[in-house]
Amino acid sequence: MAKILDLQAEPRTQSGTGAVKRMRKAGNIPAALYGRKVKPSNIQVHGKTFSKLLEGSASDNILVSLKIAGGEDQLALVQEVQHDYLRGGILHIDFHAVAADEEIHANVPVTTTGEAKGQKFGGLVEAIHHEIEVRCLPKDLPEAIEIDVSHLELGQAIHISEIAFPAGVTPRLAGDVVIVMCVEPKVEAEPEPAAAAAAATPAAGAKPAAAAAAPAKK
Repeated sequence: MAKILDLQAEPRTQSGTGAVKRMRKAGNIPAALYGRKVKPSNIQVHGKTFSKLLEGSASDNILVSLKIAGGEDQLALVQEVQHDYLRGGILHIDFHAVAADEEIHANVPVTTTGEAKGQKFGGLVEAIHHEIEVRCLPKDLPEAIEIDVSHLELGQAIHISEIAFPAGVTPRLAGDVVIVMCVEPKVEAEPEPAAAAAAATPAAGAKPAAAAAAPAKK
């Protein structure tokens, strides 16, 4: 299950490009907190602390308990992280406030374990869906959905209905949706004999390279 991590935060009273630059220079990241039952607010978190939290998480689904200075703690899901791909670092974070007793929807990554039987015959295990959307209470949110593929023969698949989800976790996809399958190896077709012969035969009127060259004059 996803761990709930404590994260210190402070209200953000100033806005604008100048204020944001000063904030980042001080080592903080601007962020926004919103949700169905909370008033949207601007906050800031410590940059290095959040980066370590992000690096230490095995999943994109990060649950935090925001310790907002001067306010009450707020359980929230990291909804979006905007990165600065040119200079590095994080530009902005969106936090989605959630309630401990209300279900949330989240996309959970799929991981596979074991070696499929079909792989011994050259088959490849292919994930049709790399994530599965689920609903559950925040405390039950898994970091990943682990699927054992060791029984898969060539051409066989694993459907949603065949996956054992953790207690309290319900998939939002239909039971007949294929998640993982063992596909047969792709073999490149050899050229037809006639086509190969045509490719090897010079075009009509073409002269061999040796004949095309005029003899040198003495």
